[in-house]
Amino acid sequence: MQQVFLDAALEAGSTIMSIYENGIDVSYKKDQSPVTAADEQAEAIILAHLARSFPDIPVIAEESVAAGRIPDITGKAFFLVDPLDGTKEFINRREDFTVNIALIEGRVPVAGIVYAPAKGVAYRTTADGAEKLIVADGAVVRSETIRCRPKGEVLTAVASRSHNSPETEEFMRQIGVSDFTSVGSSLKFCLLAEGVADVYPRFGRTMEWDTAAGDAVLRAAGGTTECADNTVFVYGKTRQAEDNDFANPPFIGWAHPFSRR
Repeated sequence: MQQVFLDAALEAGSTIMSIYENGIDVSYKKDQSPVTAADEQAEAIILAHLARSFPDIPVIAEESVAAGRIPDITGKAFFLVDPLDGTKEFINRREDFTVNIALIEGRVPVAGIVYAPAKGVAYRTTADGAEKLIVADGAVVRSETIRCRPKGEVLTAVASRSHNSPETEEFMRQIGVSDFTSVGSSLKFCLLAEGVADVYPRFGRTMEWDTAAGDAVLRAAGGTTECADNTVFVYGKTRQAEDNDFANPPFIGWAHPFSRR
């Protein structure tokens, strides 16, 4: 499965970069969020890979959901796909956009890959942890095992470049954050996983496909993700009275669990 994820992400990334380099046409979905041909073409590539290799596992993918194509996942393992996380970064020609593929089992992300094609780097789960991949010309040229770092004297946070909030600022003040990095897309989870940051607070709205792959990498590297009220952060959230299917509550990603207690 990890090889399928990698092959799909690399091919999708190649298509995304072709559009990135040759002109980006933007349209808007019903919720006024931007979408580009890169989102749609990358998703088609990923879905084709998953359908060939795992035809019996349903896929919840961002653009398919927007089009009303939502398979039944009740009691099943399923894939979550965000073909282009950080569309705003992509449109503004910043490099912090990613391809995201994850497997959910028992409401937990157990495998995933996050690929940032403009940066030439990917992060993925492995059989015994997580690793960072260096990619050049569409191929992996080097890999290294990554692990969350233990808590030190300086607490470093990562937060959204496009979706920061007063709640995030207040939370960082309360836990004594000494340093702060603003990063787009699911790369925030990956910075925790590779040991360069400690906490990722997110009080703005996200969807499950935004977080699943990065969350899988973080958990595999020794970190954890929990709801902002300390309850368990799970996936496959449907029939929510307070929000749409697959919408996330506020959450905190931690490199070292229980560090704020």
